Amino acid sequence: MKYLSVAETAKKWRISERSVRNYCAQGKIEGAFLTGKTWNIPDDAVKPERANKKIAVPATLPEILRAEKKVKLSGGIYHKIQIELTYNSNHLEGNRLTHDQTRYIFETNTIGMDKGAVKVDDIVETVNHFKCIDLVIENAGKPISETFIKELHRTLKSGTTDARQEWFAVGAYKRLPNTVGDMYTASPEEVADKMKELLSGYNAIVEKTLDDLLDFHYRFECIHPFQDGNGRIGRLLLFKECLRCNIVPFIIDEELKVFYYRGLKEWPGERGYLRDTCLAAQEDFKKYLDYFRIRY
Repeated sequence: MKYLSVAETAKKWRISERSVRNYCAQGKIEGAFLTGKTWNIPDDAVKPERANKKIAVPATLPEILRAEKKVKLSGGIYHKIQIELTYNSNHLEGNRLTHDQTRYIFETNTIGMDKGAVKVDDIVETVNHFKCIDLVIENAGKPISETFIKELHRTLKSGTTDARQEWFAVGAYKRLPNTVGDMYTASPEEVADKMKELLSGYNAIVEKTLDDLLDFHYRFECIHPFQDGNGRIGRLLLFKECLRCNIVPFIIDEELKVFYYRGLKEWPGERGYLRDTCLAAQEDFKKYLDYFRIRY
């Protein structure tokens, strides 16, 4: 190993000798050591970053969400999405927690109860859905995989009454036939092959459009791969893919519920119903982005 003096290092890095000595004294130069009063600095040492160097500010929605999630920022777009997506997606599936109760759980890990009883599963699945959104944010840049889909389901349903049933497969494909509304879905024996086929075709699309995402969502719901939780998992995947494909995300709320379900049912013959519903939801989401001054 070759070592340089403070003067030689200062000349190499084009900084003052005083700065080099300070870096050495602060332990910022790996491998530097003193011989008497002389610093010996490895020839291949890396120049430390200046403390006041300008740090890049997150610009895209996925970057901002990751940054706000990391520091647990309150009152930002991450905070807003956690509450709105969790409340509305759960509400579509019959969860009876109010918007305020959902917000209290996220903000304080407590729940307010004015009167009446609250189902434990509603609380557990609300907390779990917050974790699912974190998984979506962490994996926003990656293609959808069966492993990720199953991890979302395991996270959503862990600790619920369903999870204690022998016939219910948490984080695994369904074991019993099920329906969605009046529509038959894939049989348990068909699910694995149909999911592989769905993901193979979808992931092969290079430049994905909103219609590509909605078609994936429709086909996923037709397969209905899990015993329960398919709607929420499907909408989480939609949100994730919007982030990955630079498409403005959207949240289906109570006002759009009827149009959303109609759109899914009619998708094979008329795509406009579901597309228009999601475009309307996008316009609402843009109001959040405008408020938080996030470009799209």
